[in-house]
Amino acid sequence: QVQLVESGGGSVQAGGSLRLSCAASGSISSIDALGWFRQAPGKQRELVARFFSAGTTYYADSVKGRFTLSRDSAKNTIYLQMNRLKPEDTALYYCYALYQYKDYWGQGSQVTVSS
Repeated sequence: QVQLVESGGGSVQAGGSLRLSCAASGSISSIDALGWFRQAPGKQRELVARFFSAGTTYYADSVKGRFTLSRDSAKNTIYLQMNRLKPEDTALYYCYALYQYKDYWGQGSQVTVSS
């Protein structure tokens, strides 16, 4: 079992920055994949950024160069630093973990970017 607790998010004007945090129960080094998805109203949930156990990091094309995924293994926490935010980044952001072939989700954090 993995529990994910998110924090951060909020409202910001276009061009601003926000940081999301996701604290995982247990050691994140044993988790196969960790990252963030987002879902805008009326749209499907989409992958934003993700660590893979092989050491690689994936970013969606729409956020490359603006978002940075990082981790603090001592705190079992991952972070999504979001810079140069755009109105189209407005969505509910979910922390995600894949562990022993099961998906786990955080509670969701609202990010709202106004123009």
